[in-house]
Amino acid sequence: MSQQNLNNQPPTSAQSGKLIIISGPSGVGKTTVLKSLFQTCELPLVASISATTRPQRTGETDGVSYYYLSPEQFEEHRENGDFLECCEVFGYGHWYGTLQAPVTTGLQAGKWVILEVDVEGAAKVLKHHPDAITIFIHPGSLEELEQRLRGRGTESEEVLQKRLAVAKRELDASSSYQHIVTNQSVQQTVNDICRLLQQAEKN
Repeated sequence: MSQQNLNNQPPTSAQSGKLIIISGPSGVGKTTVLKSLFQTCELPLVASISATTRPQRTGETDGVSYYYLSPEQFEEHRENGDFLECCEVFGYGHWYGTLQAPVTTGLQAGKWVILEVDVEGAAKVLKHHPDAITIFIHPGSLEELEQRLRGRGTESEEVLQKRLAVAKRELDASSSYQHIVTNQSVQQTVNDICRLLQQAEKN
């Protein structure tokens, strides 16, 4: 997508699509659930593509994996108010954010745009799109999430404890979401989310 098209632009027609915010703690299975949801749910679902200052990796495609921006480009968009939400991932020094313009374009095309963002990002997006459908993917309990994270065996104890501390705050905030779906099995979770969205289509 060209730099010009990434700039914030006001809607030129009534938005006919729907915006869906999906959140959940790290390790709850959001990526797997969303991959299956896009493949099986018979709605015009599209993923919102985030912008980032992180360098592009081998196998990634600009405009598909992320919109890759230089720190200067990212800062210009921030100053112009082009982001629905953005944050710096501390410890890595890279910025990530959701640009308004691609979301608006998708909605105007009648797409159901799915944003996968954290609790803080969701609150920022809702200031721009208070009518968004909000869904929180829940692990069932913090203990269940800890078992899943330990089962992966990919993180040190220090990192795991930090993830659990963040997860606790996110679980505490889950009551602010319209829908909470407990991910006990991927297929059931996908079915539950698709059914919620199909119900929203009728409203």
